[in-house]
Amino acid sequence: MKTLICITAVALAPIFVQPAHAEELKEMTVVEKAIVVLHPTKGNKVEGTLTFTKTGEGLRVMGKVSGLSPGKHGFHIHQYGDTSSPDGTSAGGHFNPTDQPHAGPTEEHRHKGDFGNIEAGADGIAEVDFVDTHIALEGANSILGRGVVVHAKADDLTSQPSGNAGERVAVGVIGVAKN
Repeated sequence: MKTLICITAVALAPIFVQPAHAEELKEMTVVEKAIVVLHPTKGNKVEGTLTFTKTGEGLRVMGKVSGLSPGKHGFHIHQYGDTSSPDGTSAGGHFNPTDQPHAGPTEEHRHKGDFGNIEAGADGIAEVDFVDTHIALEGANSILGRGVVVHAKADDLTSQPSGNAGERVAVGVIGVAKN
C-alpha cells in the first residue's frame, strides 16, 4: 500500500504548475490583437491583411484588401475558420451565435459577423477601418479561429440569410496576433 501511494503522488506531480509559471500562463491567455490574412478563392486574385485590436469602444478592424473589382463587396465573419474548399464555402455561414436575422452593421439585431460592405476604388483596393461592438476576442462572441470572407458583390443588408452578396472571392482564418 505504501508503494502505491508514492507512485500516485509522483504521477500527479506534473499536474501542478509552479507559482512562477502561473503568471506567465495568465499573461499568455490575454489576447489584445488578432489578424487575418485573406487568400483568394479559386479563380480570383483578391488578398489582404486585417487586424482586430481591442479598444475602449470595441474591436477596431483595420487593413487593406486588394484585387477587387471597383465598388462594394460583402464583408463578413463566418462561422468556421475552415478554408479547405476552393470556393470558400467550408467557412460556413455568417457568425451568428445569438440567432439573429441578417442585417447591416449598424443594426442592433444582426449576425455578429455582419460587417456590411467594403468599397474598392478604381485601383481595386479597399481600405478598412471601423470599430465594432458586437464581436470580441474572448467569450461567446469571440472571433478567434473563425473565418473572414469577402464577396464578389455588395451585401444588400436585408436578404436572408446572408445579403445576396454572391460568390466568395477571398477567405482567411482569424488568429492571435503578436502585440
